[in-house]
Amino acid sequence: LWKIRFLKHSHGFLKPEVEEICSALVLGTRDYVLKNGFSKVVLGLSGGIDSALTAVIAARALGPQNVVGVLMPSPYSSEGSVQDSLVLAKNLGIETVTFPIEKVMKAYNQTHVKVFKGTEYGLAEENLQARIRGNLLMALSNKLGWMVLATGNKSEYSVGYCTLYGDMAGGFAVIKDVPKIWVYKVSRWVNDKEEIIPESIITKAPSAELRPDQKDTDSLPPYDLLDPILLQYIEEDKSVEEIKVPGLSAADVKRVAKLVDASEYKRRQGPPGVKITPKAFGKDRRLPITTGRKNK
Repeated sequence: LWKIRFLKHSHGFLKPEVEEICSALVLGTRDYVLKNGFSKVVLGLSGGIDSALTAVIAARALGPQNVVGVLMPSPYSSEGSVQDSLVLAKNLGIETVTFPIEKVMKAYNQTHVKVFKGTEYGLAEENLQARIRGNLLMALSNKLGWMVLATGNKSEYSVGYCTLYGDMAGGFAVIKDVPKIWVYKVSRWVNDKEEIIPESIITKAPSAELRPDQKDTDSLPPYDLLDPILLQYIEEDKSVEEIKVPGLSAADVKRVAKLVDASEYKRRQGPPGVKITPKAFGKDRRLPITTGRKNK
């Protein structure tokens, strides 16, 4: 299902699809940023593979001197994530800025203390971290004239595993049409001749790091199982009953499909990005912004 294909060009040689995707992301990012009057971009570096690949694309599109990576560690950020981000930035030759957000988190929590009294720490507090980061990046954009690049991938956008006005904030979402499995494939291809993206970024378990020991699989099926569902439901327009993925039950498939449907209103508020699949959100897959049903 996920085998790399080779595309034949008019000049005679075969080009791997991962290279084709990378070239499209670079070209699309360069055109969008420059044609909208920006010369420099800024993005959050989390130590994860999505922000790493986005930084690589940005550096190739605009030159490393025109890319700024911002580290915004919280108390839940691992030391490894911070170090991985710094190594990535050094490998790319991009500037970095660090804004620890713990004090800002405490200020937000203090502001909400009366209204939130009697409730448990949960999703609202986790999302506040993402929104603090989004605000910091947008402040740099407003003050210094840099376009903010959002770093979410298609798998996350599909199921709503992203935060409105947080990690979705920005002027352009470089990899929003790249499924997570392909994020890994393209990242491996980037490292084919030399290690640009630290190997630890590629091999670590995906995590938003918004609470202790958090993993993406706490909320979602593993991406090698999730992406085949999304491929069949979004790209191939199969019904929930038609989708079959070894290792997942019909109930798992139904839950993922409900997440996709319920997240349409989020995607409508996100920035545009490069189209690399046959059916990109907002352009090719047009559905009502509401589903008219309760999500149980």
